[in-house]
Amino acid sequence: MSTVIDTNSANSTAPDLANHQPASVALKTTKPTLTVEEIQELLPHRYPFSLVDRIIEYVPGERAVGIKNVTVNEPHFQGHFPGRPIMPGVLIVEAMAQVCGVVLTQMLESDGGLFVFAGMNKVRFRRQVIPGDQLVITVELLCVKQGRFGKMQGRAEVDGQLATQGELIFSLVE
Repeated sequence: MSTVIDTNSANSTAPDLANHQPASVALKTTKPTLTVEEIQELLPHRYPFSLVDRIIEYVPGERAVGIKNVTVNEPHFQGHFPGRPIMPGVLIVEAMAQVCGVVLTQMLESDGGLFVFAGMNKVRFRRQVIPGDQLVITVELLCVKQGRFGKMQGRAEVDGQLATQGELIFSLVE
């Protein structure tokens, strides 16, 4: 089971967006995961572009850990590369961005808006990701500005080995 912070408790505080720092939270509750169905309630992505299978850890306003199971029957493997399937780096980064989206959509009041990928910094690819791998994606909030822009640090690992890392930037659009 994973630890999830209950921000609705009388003993907890919400993230302080004015200072761009997550607040400490006193009460922790246990929740096993966010399922793919629950993720789809938060994010607009659908097959073949839904790249997060499960959230295994979530701390509101701070961080999340998601899982992406990489399978050979995903459409991009037909051409990338025949006889030697490698998950495209851009899709690894997109999977990281989708885990970030889980944190951002629940943290900020979007009023029907949509968080979109606005940029990335210091992204590095350290290991190939192939069918049969399980990506464990960890993202942490770095800052929020004007309630409309967010920057997060992400890393994707396979079997404890770093595959990809970088800073991801998001913007809220109406």
